[in-house]
Amino acid sequence: MKILLVEDDRKIGQFVKKGLEEVSCGTTWARSCQEARAAVADGQFDVVVLDIGLPDGNGLQLLTEWRDKKLAAPVLILSARHEVDDKIAGLNLGADDYLTKPFSFGELLARLRSLVRRHSGQKKTVLERRDLRLDLLAHEVSLAGKRVELTQREFALLEFFLQNPARVLTRTQIAEKIWDCHFDMETNLVDVYVAKLRSKLRRNGETEPLFQSVRGVGYKLA
Repeated sequence: MKILLVEDDRKIGQFVKKGLEEVSCGTTWARSCQEARAAVADGQFDVVVLDIGLPDGNGLQLLTEWRDKKLAAPVLILSARHEVDDKIAGLNLGADDYLTKPFSFGELLARLRSLVRRHSGQKKTVLERRDLRLDLLAHEVSLAGKRVELTQREFALLEFFLQNPARVLTRTQIAEKIWDCHFDMETNLVDVYVAKLRSKLRRNGETEPLFQSVRGVGYKLA
């Protein structure tokens, strides 16, 4: 799991981050609304752990902002506010779960895993962009109705682009998602695979590539 932890309390943040990383959960720790916004803008997360009281704003306002912008990741509020009305407010604003402090790390982890399982079960099984179609269940790709054969890595890379249409994806983001960063970042492996996809998904008479290069940054799906 890739987790965004939004928590300004140093002791709690260190405790949760250490515990999550010990069970192989990649964790980004943001200590303010500003850092949390930047983290969401830079990458995708499987689940978000969100405190309400932050030094530069209210976590509920941040949650409302994310839901308005169609953030799909499930959000678990982790707060010292334990009144029923606080829980109702958080859930009504788009939180998927609410856990009060003090808390058991075991319960937090179990709730996060449950959220990710439920969210994965609601995942779209068909991704489309213009005349490009990717079927996750059948593991098939077609362009203008014609089937295209892709390797497992190419399929995963295309899925990542289709999940983020028109969004610039950095080489680092792509590497973390597709290869889990288990290769030398100095190599041009990402560029090689994007070139392969371009070749296999090239349309007749195409004037610009489906995957556009953003110089010095990465690529985006046109």
